[in-house]
Amino acid sequence: MTKLNPYLNFDGTCEEAFNFYKTVFGGEFTYFSKMGEIEGMEASEDDKNLIMHVSLPIGKDVLMGSDAPTNMKSQFKSGNNNYICISPDSKEEADRLFKELSVDGEIEMPMEEMFWGDYFGSFKDKYGVCWMINYYKSE
Repeated sequence: MTKLNPYLNFDGTCEEAFNFYKTVFGGEFTYFSKMGEIEGMEASEDDKNLIMHVSLPIGKDVLMGSDAPTNMKSQFKSGNNNYICISPDSKEEADRLFKELSVDGEIEMPMEEMFWGDYFGSFKDKYGVCWMINYYKSE
């Protein structure tokens, strides 16, 4: 079944924010990585300690987040840092959702195999809503 999870982007405060959320909701991070730790990803000195990805389970759902790297900071504005992340059951469903939801929108990253092993793409739809489609091939 397709899952929907909120994805938050930050301007360098992701780790602080998620440590705060952890104190509020409890639990442990199921994933936590910094940009400088990811093999295959080039990160500038300024970006190495930024959060690449963090996942915090909240009940049956997952709150996810990352920091905006230097090359994306000019686009970052408080308020546009929220995404709806869809995790479909198949690559075909990922492609269908991406194609249909992104019509007349602005594609940030086309659907493609990513260095972390998933099939991923992101865009802003024609209504200004930010979406991520992420098919976990291990499921």
